Amino acid sequence: MKKNNSMEKSMERQYLVMVLPGFIIFTIGLIIPMFMALRYSFTSWDGMSSVKPFVGFQNYIDLIKDPEFRSAWWFTFKFTIGNTILQNVFALLFAMALDSGIKAQKLYRTAFFVPCLISAVIVGFVWLRMFSNVLPAINDLLGTNFNFLLFGDGKTVLSGLLIANNWQWIGYWMLIYLAGLQSIPSDLYEAAKVDGAGAFTRFKNITIPMLAPAITICVVGITTGSLKVYDLLVSSTKGGPGRASTSIIYQTYTTAINGRQYGYGSAMSVSLVIVLLLVALIQVKGLKSKEVQA
Repeated sequence: MKKNNSMEKSMERQYLVMVLPGFIIFTIGLIIPMFMALRYSFTSWDGMSSVKPFVGFQNYIDLIKDPEFRSAWWFTFKFTIGNTILQNVFALLFAMALDSGIKAQKLYRTAFFVPCLISAVIVGFVWLRMFSNVLPAINDLLGTNFNFLLFGDGKTVLSGLLIANNWQWIGYWMLIYLAGLQSIPSDLYEAAKVDGAGAFTRFKNITIPMLAPAITICVVGITTGSLKVYDLLVSSTKGGPGRASTSIIYQTYTTAINGRQYGYGSAMSVSLVIVLLLVALIQVKGLKSKEVQA
């Protein structure tokens, strides 16, 4: 008995040693900056001087009245909703197509997955060139008159960014759905066919419930990632035209760094963290309950 206890304690120490480096990096890189941002959000610090005047909740009161802050959140919400719907739908459709036994499946999986290995900054440059040079040149070649200058118009910039972001990330989420599909026992589908269930009925009553864990991962991952969009905007639209594609993180950066309002920018970042936590908690709780039912 004593020998077992000593072995357990030894294993616990080994686990702690293995976890400690990651915990230290996580604390230094995320936890401490979060508390520093929370502290600065109650000041009017300019980021340079040693004096950090305390202003209480004034920054948060000003945020509520700030039309640029509301505009940035409005764009971020539209981008997030569009991304979450499109990426989940197309990732699942492509995963089902690959799971159907088509030829050259490995080639297609690789082709879909490669874009997510590219930096979002590079993706922004690529699609900026596509919309401004490559596709208009194809227009001229074919004699067509399609509007491909999506980044140059406030009415179409969101569509252009959704195309670029979906091109980059659909393959990543597709692989998660594909892994989920391949883990579903084929016996369930065969039994359903014997009972006379059609394709839609099998999809509704077997595929979706069995994919519930994968759906949770994809929905939460896509939503939280979309709320943090920044890199793509830097290299493609720079928040324009005008302020049509300014996200909350882009607004925070320009306010804190360019505008030298670190206290006000910190208040913006705190608002983002709060929204991220609330959205993640609500989604995980709601989707996990579906997993239990399934």
